[in-house]
Amino acid sequence: MKKRWSHYFSNIIAGFLLLIAIGLITGEPGWVLAIGLSGYLTWTIIHAIRLHRWLYDSETCDQPPLAKGLWGDLFDGIYRLQRTHTNAQDKLQLLINRIQESTNALKDCVIMTDNLGRMEWWNVSTARLLGFRPATDRGQPIFNLLRLPDFKYYFDSKNYSQPLEIASPLHPHIRLSIHITLFGEDERLIIAQDITRLYHLEQMRKDFVSNVSHEMRTPLTVISGYLETLEDNIDTLPPKWHRAIKTMSQQSDRMEALITDLLLLAKVESSEKRSLQSHVDTPLLLNLICRDAIALSGEKAQSITINLECEDHLLGDEQQLRSAFSNLVFNAVKYTPPHGKITLRLWSDMSGLHFSVKDNGIGFDPVHIPRLTERFYRVDPSRNSAEGGTGLGLAIVKHVLRNHDAELAIKSLPGLGSEFICHFPHYRKVAVH
Repeated sequence: MKKRWSHYFSNIIAGFLLLIAIGLITGEPGWVLAIGLSGYLTWTIIHAIRLHRWLYDSETCDQPPLAKGLWGDLFDGIYRLQRTHTNAQDKLQLLINRIQESTNALKDCVIMTDNLGRMEWWNVSTARLLGFRPATDRGQPIFNLLRLPDFKYYFDSKNYSQPLEIASPLHPHIRLSIHITLFGEDERLIIAQDITRLYHLEQMRKDFVSNVSHEMRTPLTVISGYLETLEDNIDTLPPKWHRAIKTMSQQSDRMEALITDLLLLAKVESSEKRSLQSHVDTPLLLNLICRDAIALSGEKAQSITINLECEDHLLGDEQQLRSAFSNLVFNAVKYTPPHGKITLRLWSDMSGLHFSVKDNGIGFDPVHIPRLTERFYRVDPSRNSAEGGTGLGLAIVKHVLRNHDAELAIKSLPGLGSEFICHFPHYRKVAVH
């Protein structure tokens, strides 16, 4: 490239010197120089017009104009750039078409929106499940078509760690799971999956557990009543029956607690967030739970203290919150040895309201934390059986917190105790001055 520019510059200098020489021979150097420069300028203008016509006149040939020297190289260079750009555009368009074809083949809805929620593109399944029409809906805010308060809140929250389940506005019997991913400048990729079959299976499971628990409660009440009668008159029975009756009574109580927890879990799972809008006096609720925990501790003589660093209330359901908090506190009482220390703490910050239960009990290996809130999961089956737990307490806690848009954080080490922390978002906090 440098050699080529040197060649062009040398030609210009040589031409300029030639004009001066001719001017000196003819005795009119000024006129000769003016005529020569005018000719060169005319030649340059003609080629510039040809370049403009080639670039902007759609009727001209795709091939560049014929020229020599500087303008010939310029035409050829621009032509090569055009071909490179056209090839890159073709490849990109093929890739876009390929992506659109593969996305249209998906059974899931795929929607792209800008930072204001205006729809830019969607696949075929979206038209089938949500009723979007390319001719009229492109560029419309997605809230004009999905007019659900839960979806609007989910879209604006930017907290997409958990999917949102909604009914299809076009087919109410179809259940959709909405996943949103942020990209670019607050643009969103929305994926809606048809989970109708899974939803019905889950409903069947919940109904089965609820119905079986209800059906078991009546015969269990009868059995418990007769066992209680036998215990009241145990002195009149042969001694060899005493232990059997006592064991049956204990297992009957445990089974009743299990049924109670199953029914409570089913109720918590089926509750709607819209109903969780009462002001709950959190400090008062925790004080009552703390008193119950001291009574439950009994002969263990544990040190149970409560630190209320704020007076803020919670927006939610008092019965559900009571169940979740008491499960955490009573578990600490169960698994903390005599004379152990249990601390309840409530505090508030910019992110929301937080409640923790910390003890110096037996603790457990952190490897169990991901599965700890599963139904009937036990860190140590023999230890939990001895304590009489149902294995549903932390599952209830998880669902209560999920209903209140909260998260559960767990910390523990073997022999060093455990800490369970409930993090409630700022919009669930009601400041009390």
